[in-house]
Amino acid sequence: MASQSGDIFVGRQREMSELRAALDEAMAGHGRLVMLAGEPGIGKTRTAQELAKYARSCGALVLWGWCYEGEGSPPYWPWVGPIRTYVQQTEPDLLRSQLGPGASDVAGLVHEIADKLGEKLTTTPVEPEQARFRMFDAVSSFLKSAAADQPMLLVLDDLHWADEDSLLLLQFLARQIEDTQLMVVLTCREAEAASSPIVTEALAQFSRLPAFRRHVLGGLEIADVHHFLGTATVLDPNSDLIRSLHAHTEGNPFFLGEMIRLLVSQGVIESDGAGGLIGELGLPQGVRDVIGQRLRRLSGQCNQALTTASVVGRVFDFRLLEVIVEDISEDDMLGSVEEALEARLIEEVPGQGDHYQFTHALVQQTLSESLSSSRKVRLHARIGEELESMYGGNLENHAAELAHHFSQAAPVLGTDKLVRYALMAGESALAAYAHEEAMGHFVQGLEAREIAVDDETSAPDEDAAALLFGIGRAQAAIRRRGAAHNLTRAFDYYAGVGQSEKAVEVAKFPMAPGVGRLRVTGLISRALELAPPDSLEMAGLLARYGWTVGQEVGDYDKAMSSLNRAIAIAQEQGDQFLEMSARAYAAEINFFHLHLQQVMDEGPEMRELERRVNNPLAVVHYRYFAITAGHFLGRNEDVAPLLENSIELAERVRNQPLLAGTLFANAVTAYVDGRLQLARDLTDRGLLVLPA
Repeated sequence: MASQSGDIFVGRQREMSELRAALDEAMAGHGRLVMLAGEPGIGKTRTAQELAKYARSCGALVLWGWCYEGEGSPPYWPWVGPIRTYVQQTEPDLLRSQLGPGASDVAGLVHEIADKLGEKLTTTPVEPEQARFRMFDAVSSFLKSAAADQPMLLVLDDLHWADEDSLLLLQFLARQIEDTQLMVVLTCREAEAASSPIVTEALAQFSRLPAFRRHVLGGLEIADVHHFLGTATVLDPNSDLIRSLHAHTEGNPFFLGEMIRLLVSQGVIESDGAGGLIGELGLPQGVRDVIGQRLRRLSGQCNQALTTASVVGRVFDFRLLEVIVEDISEDDMLGSVEEALEARLIEEVPGQGDHYQFTHALVQQTLSESLSSSRKVRLHARIGEELESMYGGNLENHAAELAHHFSQAAPVLGTDKLVRYALMAGESALAAYAHEEAMGHFVQGLEAREIAVDDETSAPDEDAAALLFGIGRAQAAIRRRGAAHNLTRAFDYYAGVGQSEKAVEVAKFPMAPGVGRLRVTGLISRALELAPPDSLEMAGLLARYGWTVGQEVGDYDKAMSSLNRAIAIAQEQGDQFLEMSARAYAAEINFFHLHLQQVMDEGPEMRELERRVNNPLAVVHYRYFAITAGHFLGRNEDVAPLLENSIELAERVRNQPLLAGTLFANAVTAYVDGRLQLARDLTDRGLLVLPA
């Protein structure tokens, strides 16, 4: 059978013309976000591959990311792959320049960056929701910078399986794509996207963007099927067979290809291209049935290997397969893999050694669905245990994959390993700012222990406390209700068993106060009873207590008393970094309670500390409130030096509300001075940072 490369594009000329035009626009500096939608097998990925060939011929860089269904991929996996590929092929000096101040944040996602740059990269701790904004901003800035040096086509395949965190990063980038040399192509099954609220919401957001284009791919026409069949078989098929194939497959290229292979293997299509009507041949009507018939023509050994591989996932490792499949030698396994490769049911994963992937998700799904539930559960158990052994001392980087297999194996293995890896995967997701994914892992662990996320009970043991601490942090990061409640449940356990240090760690979690409503004041108040008197630990809690009680309770005197005590301890202990943070909190509380002169009075101390200590977050925090207070007081001469380099400093810190606030404060000054275009530019930038 001849290669089918390019044969579906006889019926895709209009789409390809529009896609090439969109790429030309992107290369000219007008970035585009394009979605290729349609049913499974309609040719979305092949169309993207054809566009990728055109992009390379035009000098554009092509990067490719994949979304996989429920297979325990690491956080932001659709992004990690393409960025890692780019990092591997880019010179360190150019990479360093393109990453800019966001290098450490992108390195938290793609660990190879630190090795490539030969540097130890660290980040300044901030509130979790701001940490994620900082990472999103860093990734978007990096991709835009890389595309400015060489136009870029980024393909994200099978978006209908994307996790929520990856979709949020895509939405963040999409809002900034229009003035770049970047084109992002999404492939998506419409029916499955419609059943996913998070994908539906993302697509609704994209549809409002001027840079967004949507193409729905339909089936091939009869004339295109004629060309397709002739290309695939090097024959001139008869018209009855063409009409029958078109009616049977509705022109779906994948279904059509599978049907042709089946007909050829059965001898239905002979060398003269003749063949009876499909309906008269008693052939199956569904693509899964067609795949099933093709699979049954393989050797039993090959079928066994592929069926086992389908439980591993869309991508599988030869070494793992060799261990799991029983009573088969290495040579026989190689023979089975070669048989599947020849049948075009699997393909090699470029650059990944003995790794293979199913050519289409429908092949994997057909194989997996052929197994009984009992058999599948036991296979997951074997796979999980073998992966544990293979990963050895690197379990944390594969925790999500292990949690997936042990969750499926829970009926035979129990829940201990599920809980262990769900907790590990949740912590890894939090570290990567994948807060929604982290919540999923922690909830999975709690449900395995039959502990409700929203009940009133404290944790029964240390694992449960760790899960509650994890889910509380994830909820806080995305401002989901229940965060303070679950942090308190974890705190109650640690305080109750005498683990004071752990209890204080829970209370120190940097969750923003609830303005006008109790959120964390009570928790920090209880932790103050556990911290050593006059210690830096106590000072840190006092600073946060002053910040929260001033906003949640509105008690100005108690807030300032706590903040002043925190400052005094920091000065006694020589911790100027903490002193700056406490003074920045004090400026916010003074502003909140309209003590505007006191905000300005902090200026000399903050300027002196700024000369000695590198605490840019505290500097931006203080300056925002001081600039705004100065405007209200009419103290333009005091505001001017605070504005100097304020935007650049806020951009380096990348704290969402403070960056938006700093842009607004500068816009106010420009407006008052009559520089209206600058004021408009600054407010537009602020709206991109914080649309709400």
